[in-house]
Parts: sequence; C-alpha cells; structure tokens
Amino acid sequence: MRVIAKSRLRKFWESSPKYIDAKKQMTEWYNYCVAAKWRTPHQLKADLRNASILKNNRVVFNICGNKYRIVVAIDYIRHGMLIRFVGTHQKYDEIDDIEHI
Repeated sequence: MRVIAKSRLRKFWESSPKYIDAKKQMTEWYNYCVAAKWRTPHQLKADLRNASILKNNRVVFNICGNKYRIVVAIDYIRHGMLIRFVGTHQKYDEIDDIEHI
C-alpha cells in the first residue's frame, strides 16, 4: 500500500512529550501497511483483527493498546491509503461524524 501523509504521524508524536510513546508503534504500523497488499476490506480484517472497518472505505487502527487511533481512507483498487486522523482514543471519541474525516 502507498501510505500518504506519514507526516501526520510524526506531527502527532512530536506535538507533545506525552505522545512520544507512539513513535515506535506508529512507525511499525506505517512500515507494515506499506508492505501490505490488501485488495479488499475482508483481507485487511483477516490480517489485522483489531482494525475496525467503517463505511466509505474508512478503517480505524488501534495503536499502543488502544491508547491512540489512526483513521485512514483506503482505495483498494489503487493500493493507496490516506491518513485522515491521528490522535488519542479520547479525541477519536469526540469526533461527531467519522465518515467526514
């Protein structure tokens, strides 16, 4: 998968010293996704059981034991993934309409 906007991950863990624990796992998540060859949401879910498949080709990934979340939009045909949201579980819960991020 081509993962777009890796800078969003970096900006998150650099935004506060309390988020530095996310750096290692977000980097590992990024590298894993770059190597992935998911062609359908079912393949992704079979590979990563903790991922949540949403409408409109959105996927939520739990990072650091569900402390942080990454929301992406995926184009399975073009093998592209756009990072739409990176944040704490609490900030994720405050989102009113996940389909529009």
